[in-house]
Amino acid sequence: MHNRSRTEYSVINILTGLGGYVLNTVLGFVCRMVFVRCLSADYLGVNGLFTNIITMLSLAELGIGSAIGYALYKPLAQNDEEKIASLMQLYRKAYRIIGVFISVIGLVLMPFINVIIQEQPNISENIYLLYILNLFNTVSTYFWGYRTTLLTNAQKNYIVAAISYVISVVQSILQMVFLLLFRNYLGYLLIQTAGNFLYKILVSYFAEKHYPCIKKKDIRPLPKDEQRVIFANVRDLMIYKLASLLVNSTDNILITFFNGLATTGIASNYTLLVNTLNSLLGQIFNGLTASIGNHNVSESAEKRYQMFSFLNMMNFWIFGWAALGIFFCSSDLVQLCFGEEYVLSLEIPFVMALNFFTVGMMNAIWTYKHTLGLFHYGRFIQFFTGIANIFFSVLLGTYWGLFGILSATFVARAMTSLWYDPYAVYKYGFGRCPWEYAKKIAKYVATLLTAAALCQLSFSLVHGSHAVRTLLKIVLCSVVTNGVFVTVFHKTDEFGMLRTYLHRIWINIRRRKNGRDKG
Repeated sequence: MHNRSRTEYSVINILTGLGGYVLNTVLGFVCRMVFVRCLSADYLGVNGLFTNIITMLSLAELGIGSAIGYALYKPLAQNDEEKIASLMQLYRKAYRIIGVFISVIGLVLMPFINVIIQEQPNISENIYLLYILNLFNTVSTYFWGYRTTLLTNAQKNYIVAAISYVISVVQSILQMVFLLLFRNYLGYLLIQTAGNFLYKILVSYFAEKHYPCIKKKDIRPLPKDEQRVIFANVRDLMIYKLASLLVNSTDNILITFFNGLATTGIASNYTLLVNTLNSLLGQIFNGLTASIGNHNVSESAEKRYQMFSFLNMMNFWIFGWAALGIFFCSSDLVQLCFGEEYVLSLEIPFVMALNFFTVGMMNAIWTYKHTLGLFHYGRFIQFFTGIANIFFSVLLGTYWGLFGILSATFVARAMTSLWYDPYAVYKYGFGRCPWEYAKKIAKYVATLLTAAALCQLSFSLVHGSHAVRTLLKIVLCSVVTNGVFVTVFHKTDEFGMLRTYLHRIWINIRRRKNGRDKG
């Protein structure tokens, strides 16, 4: 098997993820536009609501995927096939138990759907049938999709991404054709279910192809002491995961309860834009995570910190730029794609951009917290994040509706994880003073506010039709923001690392091209 360098794996994973995602995103938006024009807003609300409920059921996973993923880094780096097979055997058994458990709990929750949806939605399909299909999509992951972790942690996320995007493209085209011909949500959902199932089967096949050791019949069970370490990490991750679900997977439920399914559907168009950006940028970090895990078990503490500082700056650069795009341009895009009746007041894109930026800025911190195995730290404070989110969502949602519910998410994080997780990584992961991180963040925020002010001034130059104005605002926002960032950071060590990596990538491309030409 040909082994590439960490840089090569990172570049391949990132480019595969971004390349497929661009095409998939374009098709996704077109599919969404067809959806909005063929079905009522209540269908968007049902889609978002069930996604939240099913995601909360995934709490039963209890962090097993992250704990075993962390345990895989070392044997994958050492090509220890016996240990890899033992870990995947444990993973399979645990996930099958979880799949059965989620199925039972999901069925038990069915009678309570009408408690959340207080008004009869404007849909023709049976609400319980739609719920069952969404439940099946999740449960099937635990029986067939768990091997995704093996490929991802082996720095082969490009395989997973390629499978995902090929299926998504075909799925989106079929869904659009079906909606235009029949205007039926059930068929749309069945096509999605078939696509998800095929994805899991194909990923499982390629995992077996690259690591045939996981198919052996005589796999040795993982030693008891190593199992205890893994399940200690699972215990610590369980509370963390619960908190994440309470923070990230309750908004649509609360919006539906306070404002109805139609508001959930209208807000979901903004959420689609934000999630699209988040997923696009996530391709970069998904492509890097396995390489970072490999780097952490192979390099010195000083080199680990240098890599973190570089990723943290790039994290700010990318998410800061995107956050300003959300704030200044999301309403224009919603109006252009879905119609003026779906546009919300300015405070909604502001709070969405704020949540997007604050979570995005934690990517580097959370990546290192997981790849350094710091699951123990912050497991209880994360629980308070979730409780605070529920409390403030109900309180602020009562007075301010949608804006209050979205603001509660930021308030809850600011009180807990936004300060504690950096503290834990700096103190226990790097052995450094957490104030170093605070000073960097202060500089980043000041830079972002400067860029925002200059963007606002530049928009006075924008004229023309709505489509032209939207395009010009996106271009100006990008040019001004990146211009400010280059001016501020071009003399930093992190920017120097960026130049070095880009140069190294260019040299590798030239070498490969010259090799092909000689061949």
